[in-house]
Amino acid sequence: MTGVPASAAGSHHRTAAAARPAGLWNIANILTMARLVLVPGFVLLMFHNGGYDPAWRAYAWAAFAIAMITDLFDGHLARRYNLVTDFGKIADPIADKAIMGAALICLSALDDLPWWVTGVILLRELGITLMRFWVIRIGVIPASRGGKMKTLAQGVAVGMYILVLTGPLATLRFWVMAVAVALTVLTGLDYVRQALVLRRAGRAAESGGVGEEPGQEPAL
Repeated sequence: MTGVPASAAGSHHRTAAAARPAGLWNIANILTMARLVLVPGFVLLMFHNGGYDPAWRAYAWAAFAIAMITDLFDGHLARRYNLVTDFGKIADPIADKAIMGAALICLSALDDLPWWVTGVILLRELGITLMRFWVIRIGVIPASRGGKMKTLAQGVAVGMYILVLTGPLATLRFWVMAVAVALTVLTGLDYVRQALVLRRAGRAAESGGVGEEPGQEPAL
């Protein structure tokens, strides 16, 4: 007999389990690793048999779709089940950028997508990633609703370009990509604004001025 109520003991065990650091080999990290492994496989499928075979392009689309689906789950699982690790924090955004970047570059190399579209999207993604690191000491730029819509639009548009489509579907994918590019630019400008707000708040706090405290998200 320990004299500790069963309910209290159960609560203690749950708290201890929640505080225990997650190991590297957890389901969230495995999904992230799988997404990274899919990137070279996707590229091989895209260029197989000259790069214009509808069947192989369909296989490439399947690999791209699997990668995008795992992206929806790994972060959610990590947060829900306390599986966040340093590896996951670094590898997850790399895997996201890798599969999207590989798809865009492959499409442009095959002359299916203008290089300027690929350049705009990749420069935006790289720029925002660097900007997050620029202000991370002051605060975190949260993912916005527009950013999530941008990710969805990019995934749908790129997926449609991977498939060999003709007729109305080929026209539709052009407009879906146009929406994706517009959201890419607009959300990128919004992230720049948020970063500048954070930097101003950080400078105000360091100088003893009145402003938002570092670490807080800006009221936008």
